Amino acid sequence: MNPDTAIILADGAFPEAEESLNILRTAGVIICCDGAADTLLKHGMTPDFIVGDLDSVSAETKARFQDRLFHETEQETCDLAKCFRFAARRNIKITHLLGASGKREDHLLGNLAQFAEFSKLFPAMQLVTDYGFFMAVNQNAAFDHVPTGTQLSFFSFDPAQKISVSGVQYPLQEMQLFWWYEATLNCAISSEITVQCSSTTPLLVYFAASPSAGIVSR
Repeated sequence: MNPDTAIILADGAFPEAEESLNILRTAGVIICCDGAADTLLKHGMTPDFIVGDLDSVSAETKARFQDRLFHETEQETCDLAKCFRFAARRNIKITHLLGASGKREDHLLGNLAQFAEFSKLFPAMQLVTDYGFFMAVNQNAAFDHVPTGTQLSFFSFDPAQKISVSGVQYPLQEMQLFWWYEATLNCAISSEITVQCSSTTPLLVYFAASPSAGIVSR
């Protein structure tokens, strides 16, 4: 088990794209949110940890993996938050979040917020879907090796935050984003995208690209 490469699998739509599946297959540690363990097993892979209130994982899986069940009884936070806290306590570095989209849109919105909140603990983490991936900016960042023409969007959780972005077709200059649609559907015109924010409230950046494209942040 390699704790330096770890993913959380949420109980949304199971990945279908080859790039997403490859992340699962090569992960050093797989932490499943509750019932996601059953889906993972159906696809021939085994969870290292199963975390949550355990209300959706099957009795068969519970019996089979008693040694890796971690029951969190509190109901103030969702299973994904429980998984993030579990990883942090064990010093497991989360590199990818999968299964966060699909099935229910309210879960997706909640998962995006949880991803943003815990990005300060796991700054290099990516939320990966079959169509692209999200990364979080905590005040300032530069994204390197961005293929020219990559479509990208920016989502702010703080309307008072002023955001500047360069290297894109439609640059942002100390722009405040009051609605999530206001900085969507931009396009990379440079291999380096720089982002500056006036506060440390996480800013989400979505890349309509494969995780294998090699885009990295610094």
